[in-house]
Amino acid sequence: MTTQSALLKVMSDAARKAARGLNRDFGELSELVVAKKAPADFVSAADLKSEQVLFEALSKARPGYGFLAEERGLIEGTDKTHTWIVDPLDGTTNFLHAIPHFAINIALQREGAVVAAVTYNPATNEMFWAEKGKGAFVNDRRLRVAQRTRLQEAVIATGIPFLGHGQHARFLKELHQVSQKVAGVRRFGSAALDLAWVAAGRYDGYWERDLSSWDVAAGTLLVAEAGGKTTDADGGADVIGAGSVCAGNLDIHPLLLGRLGAAK
Repeated sequence: MTTQSALLKVMSDAARKAARGLNRDFGELSELVVAKKAPADFVSAADLKSEQVLFEALSKARPGYGFLAEERGLIEGTDKTHTWIVDPLDGTTNFLHAIPHFAINIALQREGAVVAAVTYNPATNEMFWAEKGKGAFVNDRRLRVAQRTRLQEAVIATGIPFLGHGQHARFLKELHQVSQKVAGVRRFGSAALDLAWVAAGRYDGYWERDLSSWDVAAGTLLVAEAGGKTTDADGGADVIGAGSVCAGNLDIHPLLLGRLGAAK
């Protein structure tokens, strides 16, 4: 059995606590068969409740750490070297449509570098976690990126820009360049889980633009600790700052970047 450090236990416990509310709400949503306006309000309420639970649990366990999250923005802590980067519900559209593919995302940044990560899908009870230098895991199992080396055999994940969000024309060019060279392209609707699945070897690679820091902070560490590589979608090192991502194993990553470059 793999044992988590005290820090990772704090993060996992916070995620499980927030998940209790999300699971309850998810069950209700499945019953609602989604009326017009109410479900969107319902989801933002679920989002806010989850964030509140995470904020309280993490602040209690590590007083003074900064907190950056989707709903409340950045809260400066007294400890300037540590910041939690949190997405209380990644995959809200899936959640809203009663699709069991969404996640709670928690990363800890120390002096600008992510040192611990948790991505938890409450619907499947899969807890992906990693600590810098100590490997990546799902529940008790060690993760390794996939070993495929050729795009022709690779399944690649992406995200499609939606209404009023992102650059559709650029995405379609990139999709055209990638899809004609790979075994398949998937769009499952949660950036957090896309990165976790690259770490788990389920996807061979993943790219997406127009992301926020809380979408990708945890996943970059998961992929790195599973033996893979992440950059931004143009090959730059600052994934969290750039708001785009390209991830894969050490063979697929540069090949995928090459296809994205060809779309320019």
